[in-house]
Amino acid sequence: MFRVDRNLNRISPLSRKRFGELGFREREHLQEWLVHQPDALGEDLLIIQKEFDGFDETRERLDLLALDRDGNLVIIENKLDDSGRDVTWQALKYTAYVSALKTRQLVDIYQQYLDRYEGGGSAAQRICEFLEVEDISDAELNRRNTERLIFIAANFRKEVTATVLWLIGRGVNAKCFRVQPFSFGEEILLDLQQIIPPREAAEYMVNLAAKEVEESANAEGQMRRHDMRMGYWTLALQRMRDDRLAIFSNLSPSKNNWLWGSTGVSKVHFLLSFTQQEARVGLTMVNKDQAENKRLFDALHARKEEIEGKFGGPLLWLRKDDGIQSMIAASQNFSGFDPGEWPAMAAWMSETFQKFGPALKPALLEVAAGLSFAGESEDDA
Repeated sequence: MFRVDRNLNRISPLSRKRFGELGFREREHLQEWLVHQPDALGEDLLIIQKEFDGFDETRERLDLLALDRDGNLVIIENKLDDSGRDVTWQALKYTAYVSALKTRQLVDIYQQYLDRYEGGGSAAQRICEFLEVEDISDAELNRRNTERLIFIAANFRKEVTATVLWLIGRGVNAKCFRVQPFSFGEEILLDLQQIIPPREAAEYMVNLAAKEVEESANAEGQMRRHDMRMGYWTLALQRMRDDRLAIFSNLSPSKNNWLWGSTGVSKVHFLLSFTQQEARVGLTMVNKDQAENKRLFDALHARKEEIEGKFGGPLLWLRKDDGIQSMIAASQNFSGFDPGEWPAMAAWMSETFQKFGPALKPALLEVAAGLSFAGESEDDA
């Protein structure tokens, strides 16, 4: 790493240091840096526990346990100046230990973390917001054989890198990040780079390994949730088109359990969603600024009687004080995973939205204008 001197038009090397000589420790420093800046690893991760020791009949501790955007568990092992010879064996043991954890257990683990380190909050709600799902029952966490490994160290021994490459070749999602401190006067700089697989070749290597694993595995022949959702939304969107609901006419079937429609107000969407227990038609406020969502919700709630009068019945007013988002919705119980109920569920969504949209949108536009909310951009729609 070099420093650029603009005046002299020269570069000069920064002084590479060892964590030990700078007084940095693995748990007190490197681990805490990653807890508070997990996207330093090149993706959105939700840290759900640190120093995890919830293993039966062992006192071993996993450095960091996280979820990625697909609900996969990520096992993160940190070392400082040297990876050691046994870090891959440690991580594989930890992966075996956590591979059987169910959704409820993971929520409990994260709740313990929030209560101890973050001053509380709802673990289930935060996981739902991170994964962008409506209900924790629809969150697909820790599916079989989806666990991932991340190793972090200043230097990796050959036996470690060879093992990681071998794991990647057999379909295991594993990465190595080299972390190195540099000094510039009194200032300390940190260089954190993915070295295995190289970023420019990562997608190719992962896809190649996945292809080999897929070709060697027996086809399960079962419809997964994503396929099921695509099937339902295909049917539901056709019903919307038949009923001439233009707001959803340009949407395509989705693998998600929800679809958004434009309202004309930034970060506010009409919502169609379903879970195993129910279907919803709603209005969701998804501004990253929690206070803005609550301000808009409260202004609409002040017109509750007028809105519900136009809709023709009571609505769910979900302020979600502990979360960022807020929602107004109508709901109906359905067995959402039963294709036999899909026609009735699609009909309910279409008929309900024909009342819901006209009841909410005029009030929303008036309230948003009064609160100086911006118009909806292409990225919001």
